[in-house]
Amino acid sequence: MDFIQPTLEKNKDRFVQELIEWLKIPSVSADPKFKDDVLKAAEYLKHQFEKIGMDNVALLPTEGYPVVYAEKIIDAAKPTVLVYGHYDVQPADPYELWSSPPFDPVVKITDIHPQGAIFARGACDDKGQVYMHVKALEMLLQNNALTCNVKVIIEGEEEVGSAHLADFLKKNKEKLSADVILISDTGIINNDTPCITNGLRGLCYMEVEVVGPNRDLHSGIYGGGVDNPLNVLCKLIGSLKDDNGYITVEDFYGDVIELTPEEKAQINAIPITEDAFEKSIGLPKSFGEQGYTLLEQLSIRPTLDVNGIWGGYIGEGAKTVLPSKANAKISMRLVPNQSSKKIAALFTKHFEKIAPNTVTVKIKEHHGGEPYVTPVDSVEFQAANKAMETTFNKKPLAMRNGASIPIVALFEEILGLKSVMMGFGLDSDAIHSPDEHYGLFNYFKGIETIPYFYKYYSELK
Repeated sequence: MDFIQPTLEKNKDRFVQELIEWLKIPSVSADPKFKDDVLKAAEYLKHQFEKIGMDNVALLPTEGYPVVYAEKIIDAAKPTVLVYGHYDVQPADPYELWSSPPFDPVVKITDIHPQGAIFARGACDDKGQVYMHVKALEMLLQNNALTCNVKVIIEGEEEVGSAHLADFLKKNKEKLSADVILISDTGIINNDTPCITNGLRGLCYMEVEVVGPNRDLHSGIYGGGVDNPLNVLCKLIGSLKDDNGYITVEDFYGDVIELTPEEKAQINAIPITEDAFEKSIGLPKSFGEQGYTLLEQLSIRPTLDVNGIWGGYIGEGAKTVLPSKANAKISMRLVPNQSSKKIAALFTKHFEKIAPNTVTVKIKEHHGGEPYVTPVDSVEFQAANKAMETTFNKKPLAMRNGASIPIVALFEEILGLKSVMMGFGLDSDAIHSPDEHYGLFNYFKGIETIPYFYKYYSELK
């Protein structure tokens, strides 16, 4: 693989500029006003796959946005890697909190990224990480060095729950036949400490509405005789966790499996201290479920958090009103052996049970996803392990990620395939937040490392 470094050095500027052009396209899947831009982003990627020499490149239809497909089959007897990513991005709001326009990418030097980082929505999540695969494949194809068959599916609805992906996978099951799935939508601990994600939490996302009177009321005339829906909602939410961080939803922990001391030791080997964690997000003191370390709280324990709450008057000045209703969105991160559907049912039953008879409640289930673990002794994990060790000159750590990628469990359920999650982002890259960015070091390191995954996977398989 002697060609990798010279090819990378020669083409760095072009690789960055091509990514910047793609990042200029505001492919926000959550907002219908960006529909044309989402489709434009898919077309851009399709064109890039065609340019590098991939075969059967197409935009495959779904009930929503299309999936960009490409493949290169070099030998039917060789193993096949299915690469997954997404070209849609989160909304950039609030725009005023960005230090530069979110869809006008710019490279800036930072303390963490002395080589520079691209600031733009989607820079890390997930366009920058997807484009690493495009450029890695370009180098392999140009040098006739691809050792595996490769199929690629890049979807346009990951940021809105991948609602149409399951049907797409079922309809294209034969077309997508492979041996393993390779995903770069995760990260490393820091640029000196590589790691591979071998576990993800699942997700159960709910919305609750508490309704009192049939209209907003004057708080003087009616106050004292009406149970304020906002007060009720706050009280109900406050009761969902106790002072020790324990979730009080009945039977919530019923399916949770406690990890062995050896598994916990692996998790706690990650070099992240409470002090560093607190300073990184400007937090006076961390808080989590008692009886577990910070790293365990962030990865192998379930959570319940309010993501948004609203109701009543929030404009300038004062308005003495008793709101007719109050709403909240609540997410629960789940751990292996928990089911998003079961937790949704338990949450609904519990919330309805604790609500007072002075109000009515409405509960809506949004999207969910299942937790996932990749065995560290699997061929795919070992291939990723060797690839990262080759380019970082250091053995990577295995890390359970507290986030959720619902499609990982979906791939195993429908396609029967394990996934390896080899990402290169950093926690400080501000994904989903203003000033999202992706370090050039990380971008180039991904392009350098991915070819070695194919090499080692074909050898180990």
